[in-house]
Amino acid sequence: MTLPKPITDYLAAHEKRDADAALPLFTPDATVVDDGRTYRSPDEIGAWLRRAGSEYTYTSTLTATEHVDDSRYVATYHLEGDFPGGVVDLHHRFTLHNGRISRLVIEP
Repeated sequence: MTLPKPITDYLAAHEKRDADAALPLFTPDATVVDDGRTYRSPDEIGAWLRRAGSEYTYTSTLTATEHVDDSRYVATYHLEGDFPGGVVDLHHRFTLHNGRISRLVIEP
């Protein structure tokens, strides 16, 4: 399935580690949950975007997408690299509101 443009734009920016391109895709009150931590403001999400994944070297492959309902989508990535465990499948669970990302939860 094809994911909505805000999600594909975010995923492309995240892959290039382009926080400046990714941050405007979030609503001002967006929430991001990653690795057990919650980021709630544009400043916190921007800082997370700038450092997310930068401490490890890895490859990622999109393996599945899912349209849950009118506002929720899931993109699943398979990662392999030098992080603890070396291999993981991560589900990026997006909620959209008015054409922007209002919530993103990244979890195995």
